[in-house]
Amino acid sequence: MRTSQTRARPARGSLVVLALALGGGAATTKADDAALLAEIRKLADRIERLEQRNRELERPVVPSETTEPRRSGSLEGIDVGGSLTGVVQQVDRHGTATGERESRASYRGDVTVTMPGGEMGGAEGRIFAHFRFGQGSGVSLRPTYTSTPNTTAFQTAASPDDAYAIVAQAWYRLTVPLPSRDLGAEVRERLEFTAGKIDPFLFFDQNAAADDETVRFMNNAFVHNPLLDSGGDVGADAYGFAPGLRIAYVSERNKPDTWGASLGVFGSGPGADFTDSPGDPFVIAQLEATHRFAEGQPGTYRVYAWRNGRASDFGGTVERHSGWGVSADQRIGDALTLFTRFGGEFRGRVRFDRALTLGAEIGGDYWGRATDALGLAAGLLRTSGAYRDATADGTLAGYAASGTERIAEIYYRWRLNDRFDLTPDVQWIRRPGGDASASDVFVGALRARVGF
Repeated sequence: MRTSQTRARPARGSLVVLALALGGGAATTKADDAALLAEIRKLADRIERLEQRNRELERPVVPSETTEPRRSGSLEGIDVGGSLTGVVQQVDRHGTATGERESRASYRGDVTVTMPGGEMGGAEGRIFAHFRFGQGSGVSLRPTYTSTPNTTAFQTAASPDDAYAIVAQAWYRLTVPLPSRDLGAEVRERLEFTAGKIDPFLFFDQNAAADDETVRFMNNAFVHNPLLDSGGDVGADAYGFAPGLRIAYVSERNKPDTWGASLGVFGSGPGADFTDSPGDPFVIAQLEATHRFAEGQPGTYRVYAWRNGRASDFGGTVERHSGWGVSADQRIGDALTLFTRFGGEFRGRVRFDRALTLGAEIGGDYWGRATDALGLAAGLLRTSGAYRDATADGTLAGYAASGTERIAEIYYRWRLNDRFDLTPDVQWIRRPGGDASASDVFVGALRARVGF
């Protein structure tokens, strides 16, 4: 219907021009009339060309038998995304492993491709591929519980001199709609089956305000649950990925409120990098719900539990670990999102066994910069009793660990345009690794990101 209206507008416009021209003709000279008629002819010719162009664009495309319609059809539904992130960080001599001030630069590129994966009855498949490349491992801190202040850093183990790309993820997801109780009603329940090489945090422990190190917090303790990532319980390969399977149920019967349950089984230890059997996997189960609590603004709340049959204790011995966690984010008003995570260890000789992080991202609407954002976060990582006892004589870690490691981070994301962000970032770590005698660690950084 819009197209037919578009065609009618030039015709009405031409009649108005012609009427105005004829109505004013009595007061003009013959020379003026000739000039005016010439202009009207030009306008009429242009309108006719536009009409012809509209008819050509609206004509249905029928592939010729001599063309390759399958090739053009195969491009439909493909979605390509990418980003390039560069970071420069500096830490003073009190915070480095060498005792000297360090400055390091790194960059990372990510390219993702999503494409149709076929249909089976009402079920729909999707194929996802993720490629990653980069150089630079970031600054080297003295012993801390957080694994890195620069989670964006990526460098292949094969050769730090070259930016080799890896296939980070490659998985297939089948979405199966469940029949509605009411005939003809909209489908609001579904099952999802995902299998392949996966980033477990893409489906578990998600968080709207603390989940992407290329645009939000860079300290690893704020990007994911510290027990899973910094603590190593997730058991993924050196780059954070693992082969696995996820099954999920999603209900949208009470939109906009939704809820779901999911179970993931992933390779762990040598099973994560395909060098051993997938036995004793990392298993995680999650319940999540999205609800509008505060002034009609959405919040998502997740609770999960995990078990890893191939985790490592703080001495490097393989053992079973288990724990549980919570990840929550809540929008407040139009430009404020609060978040928190909590994790607790049920079983395992780990360096820290409790982790609490919380913070906020504040949108720039409050100061007239709607596309900018300010992020603030703080965290506590508690030394476990087993690690405190093992380090009491100072031989294992070089000091007696106790209490909590305390972390804070602040950033300002300055959006220069719709493709480019520039983000100054400052981090503070007190009692690193539970060492009460250690100096505070300060890390300053500047992050630049280009994305599409």
